[in-house]
Amino acid sequence: MTRNTETDLAWHYHDFTKHSYWSIRTSPHYLDWSNQPSPFKIYPSIDPIKLPIEFPLTGVRALDAIASPPNSPSVKAAPAGDTAPTIEQLASLLLYSAGVTKEKKYEGGSFYFRAAACAGALYPTEIYVVCGDIDRLAAGVYHFNPGDFSLRQLRSGDHRGVLAQATASQPAVATAPVTLVYSAISFRSTWKYRDRAYRYHFWDNGMILANALAMAAAHKLPAEVVLGFVDSEVNRLIGIDGQSELPLSLLTLGYRAEPTRPASSSKDLPDLNLDVIPLSPAPVDYPSMREMHDASSLTDEAEVGSWRTNASAQAAPGRVPPVGDAKLKPLSPPGQDDLPEASLEAVIERRGSTRRFARKQISFAHLSIMLDRATRSISFDCVDPTAQVNELYLIVNRVEGLEPGAYFYRRDERALELLNPGDFSEKASYLTLEQELGGDAGVTIFFMVDLQAALARLGNRGYRAAQLEAGIIGGKIYIAAYAVGRGATGLTFFDDDVTGFFSPHAAGKSCMLVVSVGVPGKRLIY
Repeated sequence: MTRNTETDLAWHYHDFTKHSYWSIRTSPHYLDWSNQPSPFKIYPSIDPIKLPIEFPLTGVRALDAIASPPNSPSVKAAPAGDTAPTIEQLASLLLYSAGVTKEKKYEGGSFYFRAAACAGALYPTEIYVVCGDIDRLAAGVYHFNPGDFSLRQLRSGDHRGVLAQATASQPAVATAPVTLVYSAISFRSTWKYRDRAYRYHFWDNGMILANALAMAAAHKLPAEVVLGFVDSEVNRLIGIDGQSELPLSLLTLGYRAEPTRPASSSKDLPDLNLDVIPLSPAPVDYPSMREMHDASSLTDEAEVGSWRTNASAQAAPGRVPPVGDAKLKPLSPPGQDDLPEASLEAVIERRGSTRRFARKQISFAHLSIMLDRATRSISFDCVDPTAQVNELYLIVNRVEGLEPGAYFYRRDERALELLNPGDFSEKASYLTLEQELGGDAGVTIFFMVDLQAALARLGNRGYRAAQLEAGIIGGKIYIAAYAVGRGATGLTFFDDDVTGFFSPHAAGKSCMLVVSVGVPGKRLIY
């Protein structure tokens, strides 16, 4: 029995952080601007290694990149031949997944907008690069700073064996020339979202991963998201405390046929103890965040191996009960030759989070291509790419050729099932924390999970997986929406009211994330 299997802990956190009509009225929160966290982690004593800012663009169509099938030794035969990212490819992937794409100057300074959507533009996610010798980058552990677009070396030498050990020799990690380690500095999010911020960590990481996976596909690099690792060993490798900064996920890049041998012990690593400029004058601690992370942590390689075995031994997903054809609306995406040609890089550069929708219709063809491409297979170490954890429910407000109402997306059949016809624009606004965006959009999409089943199979770490997968799919919807000339925004929600609205079909399911898509109004934030 481990803490990860004590799933009452995840349920406690989930219930404790639910929003309701009354909770947001009885627990007001005001932002302390004098204590606002810095958006960049800075090591003042380490010289930066500038990443190249000029590199060839892939030119790959955005809608093709987000739909590319997984290419990883964990999910199919090993890729043909060794493939390691060049320094330009690594720089390209970092820029278009987590880099600064726009800068807006104010009288008091500048605001930096990133490549991927982020709740509240707070940017809690940090990225560390763990690599062997690759093109023009020596083996080492590096921190990526998007502010000056550089790497700073935290450790020299090849430490991929530590990650191989921490992941119990997970195939993609053991054969990757480069692995990105994602973490979150909690106070960047808790400053605004308080205890609920643990959810936001994984949404934000997922949005970055959506871009990174698409960029890896565009560069023809094998890639896989890995959630099974010993948290304390990863903490030690990258020099974080696991309290104020938490490890979230790994992303492997490339493939080498000769696997990395696991390190004998991560305890042989010297402590880093590097100076970092303080985040803010007085960071506030939220114990519920640390408790949830500790409850979902894996403690040794044996537990990681057992956890992964349980994940891969999942039963085939239960089929959705059949319905009559009269209630089904098959998707009708444009043909391959009729897809917008916008490249992945161009779409990411113009992506924003829509601040107002124009209450105009979007086409059913555009909705179809968004749903179809965004829900294609994801290369995950703990979720069968053919059986995603999240299911999509929709409130259709204004979609040409589609009756307004509540729908369920039947992913296997690539069809929408009408659950309840009617104009639910006002309801969509209410469910999304009484924000007009939810009702003004052409469609509002709710990501829902049978959390009891996810926790039964993956333990408390299943909570991380459910939230992270929602963020990845949501990030792909963002890219697809902007690729077809529409806007998108992520929204929070009244948890139990969402489940109640879509019940009885959604009875027992929990909402993870909401994304609205529509025609942008006049006010956009870039």
